[in-house]
Amino acid sequence: MHKSTSTSLNEMISDGTIVTLPRNRKKGIDVNEFIDNTVGKPGSNQRNQFESELKMEVFQELIKAARKKRNLSQEELGQLIGVKKSQISKLEKGYENTSIITISKVFNALKATVRISVEIDGQHLEL
Repeated sequence: MHKSTSTSLNEMISDGTIVTLPRNRKKGIDVNEFIDNTVGKPGSNQRNQFESELKMEVFQELIKAARKKRNLSQEELGQLIGVKKSQISKLEKGYENTSIITISKVFNALKATVRISVEIDGQHLEL
């Protein structure tokens, strides 16, 4: 891939360039429009998968950031919860599905509070 400056969405998609929007954003497109055009509209299977993967990546980064804030290595965190360093690494990089129990142990070891919010039929449920 190469980097170029462009405002044409067709150019961005067809040649695989990484596009830098110009300083005058009126000529560019906003992030939501870009995602709609490249990934799919909200509610589509592709968009749902994209958003799910994005949320998992954010979650993984939260775990890593919390570990670093506590000045713990992956090995030290693993020792606190009874797993190997490799499992912490895989958790932070998303290489395997991790149980909720393991994730709970990680946040407990990091002395971090986790809030889970679920929306069902327009009602918010929070744990």
